[in-house]
Amino acid sequence: MKLSFSPENEAFRAEIRQWLDENLCGEFEPLRYRGGPGDEHVFIDERKAWEQRMAAGGWVGIGWPSQHGGRACSIAEQVIFHEEYARAGGPGRMGHIGEGLAAPTLIAYGSAQQQQRYLPAILEGREFWCQGYSEPGAGSDLANVRSKAVCDNGVWKITGQKVWTSLAHEADWCFVIARTDPGSVGNKGLGFFLVAMDQPGVDVRPIVQITGTAEFNEVFFENAVAADIVGEPGEGWKIAMALLGFERGVSTLGQQMLFQNELDAIVTIARKNGAAKNPLLRQRLAQAHLGLRTMRYNAMRMLSGGEDGSLQREALVYKLHWATWHRDLGELAMDVLGPDAELLGENGDYDLSRLQSLFLFSRSDTIYGGTNQIQRNIIAERGLGMPRELRPR
Repeated sequence: MKLSFSPENEAFRAEIRQWLDENLCGEFEPLRYRGGPGDEHVFIDERKAWEQRMAAGGWVGIGWPSQHGGRACSIAEQVIFHEEYARAGGPGRMGHIGEGLAAPTLIAYGSAQQQQRYLPAILEGREFWCQGYSEPGAGSDLANVRSKAVCDNGVWKITGQKVWTSLAHEADWCFVIARTDPGSVGNKGLGFFLVAMDQPGVDVRPIVQITGTAEFNEVFFENAVAADIVGEPGEGWKIAMALLGFERGVSTLGQQMLFQNELDAIVTIARKNGAAKNPLLRQRLAQAHLGLRTMRYNAMRMLSGGEDGSLQREALVYKLHWATWHRDLGELAMDVLGPDAELLGENGDYDLSRLQSLFLFSRSDTIYGGTNQIQRNIIAERGLGMPRELRPR
């Protein structure tokens, strides 16, 4: 694992730093450090406009192959981009799911026609995506999806319910896992579909969180027309797993940079209110720093997988590590705030500070995207080759 950067890498760093200094200002100045975990509901239109500004500057899809409009940046350059983006306080990305998940999947598994249809709008910051995986009763158990897809005269129609769909109310498209073979079970007989959100048969209903905001949603499909199926019917599981590989890949670096900003904010408060003088809190701050650095180095190590979404076995520990670390960071934030953690702002209900939102939101980190218990099973069974957990027949 290479941890240093070449002179060429540092020249790239200077380029992105200068661009951010010149562009993340004026109308975009209020977006600095906003839109992260627990804060995704703010500045929606402004962050969409920011995506287009970034696209105009050539900073969307920097890791994509050049034939698809990307910069074909190396892993080192992508690390640098995320470091500098976080340093500048770049806002949470509205286009993350499209750029980091849908697009790499289409590049790896989509047809040329699909790539030509969907990639330009993502690259230009014009269309936004959400992920239709989890369902009631099939959150961590993705293979248990019940949404069905029926082919009617060559047109696939989707019926079912998805849940915890982040930013579905702001998305133009959703990639949906649905069952193409009504007699199939488990990870067999699934398809990977691309569905327009603005059509009859798609109903988005917000889910109010403990923070009082509604960043994710329930999505109901009733004979909604799928614009495309990626791959063949029955290949949905393979493609879905590849997409999760991309989710554990380079896109994780941006997440870590947001974590760094949160930790920096906690350290700043600890110095101001005297909490840093408490030896136990000081030790926990040091442990948080070490955990984040370990997370970064492991991410750089695991990013040597192929372009089809495959990753090294080290990637299996990533979700468990960051989810537990971030939950603990939220608790640390409250302890550093002390009595102020119990106080709301002047506007009363749900006028939460940034760190209060962090604490409440991070309670969900060990649940969504696969619970900690599921992650431990994956590590044991897939990574270590241990016997599968007994399951009811």
